[in-house]
Amino acid sequence: MTLFGFQWASPLALYLLPLIALPWFTHRLEKTIVWNKFVPVDPISNMIGLTFKIMASLVLACLILSLAGPYLPEKKVERVGEGAEVVVLVDRSRSMDDAFAIKGQLIMGKVGGEDSKRRVAKKYLQEFIDKRPDDRFGFVLFSDKALDLLPLSYNKQTIHATVDASALGKGLSETNIAKALIKAAEMYQGQTYRGSRIVVLVSDGGQEFSDEDKAQITELYKQENLTLYWLYMRTLTGMTLDKTPGENDRWGATPERKLHTFFKSIGIPYLPFEIGSMKSFSEAIDTIDKQQYQTMIVEETLPKENKAYLFLIIGLVLMLILMLAQFYTAWGVRKAHETITTESAGF
Repeated sequence: MTLFGFQWASPLALYLLPLIALPWFTHRLEKTIVWNKFVPVDPISNMIGLTFKIMASLVLACLILSLAGPYLPEKKVERVGEGAEVVVLVDRSRSMDDAFAIKGQLIMGKVGGEDSKRRVAKKYLQEFIDKRPDDRFGFVLFSDKALDLLPLSYNKQTIHATVDASALGKGLSETNIAKALIKAAEMYQGQTYRGSRIVVLVSDGGQEFSDEDKAQITELYKQENLTLYWLYMRTLTGMTLDKTPGENDRWGATPERKLHTFFKSIGIPYLPFEIGSMKSFSEAIDTIDKQQYQTMIVEETLPKENKAYLFLIIGLVLMLILMLAQFYTAWGVRKAHETITTESAGF
């Protein structure tokens, strides 16, 4: 129900509004006198009395309206901001519970410890989210299946909670990056294009895709105008995504290399980062942050606003005026009585 531009939580309370007529049904104070000329005409007093009755009615109206629970409903507004729409894909395979590696060998740390790749990813992703107030984030967690834990959202509390939850528990043994990439692109389907759209893949492994997956990923990423970043959290430092002179021949057939080659062939903006330490992860996040500040339309949700306090404030002010008027009347009557008593005693 809409009244005075407000929605009402308890509209049945509005049926009490006829009670505002009560101040107009007070008992008569007129006295019978011998000659009406004894009572002077006082228009100012009549006007003041009428004003007080109106104010009393308004006090009752404000109390009733506040009981009815006036509020402005939740609504969405659009404004111009700077940032991007970001879908983050986080690998939850078992290898992400390990630490980074140096000199071609894995550092044997505590599985899932503070130096594990997934904990490092969680820390810097949280910082990335905090630095981008206008961004809309989505989140996909994947191992053998891809779970779209969070559709694109501006709610930073929900986004932080999702990233925290992604670091809980232990990883699984299988990885299906293709499903995750497809799931990320599908999040943008049917969405109004508001500005820069990016997908951030956080993974320590690669995968050779089927021809069907390659075709679907290529079509979706071109269709949705996506930019792809791969934060490759490598397990061995000897292997790089791009071929280097004098490298070991076996690196050419690795799934990571094949995945990197495919990403370069899609025909979309693509930038990989080879992450071998917490510092390099931080630098990669900073690079993405600096690159992806473009003008975009930001959809903001304004929460429900309770407006009962407006009527309570008005009612309180009017009641204070009426109370002061009553005190003044009582003081005047007492003063008049004292004056009459003094004059009678002197007479």
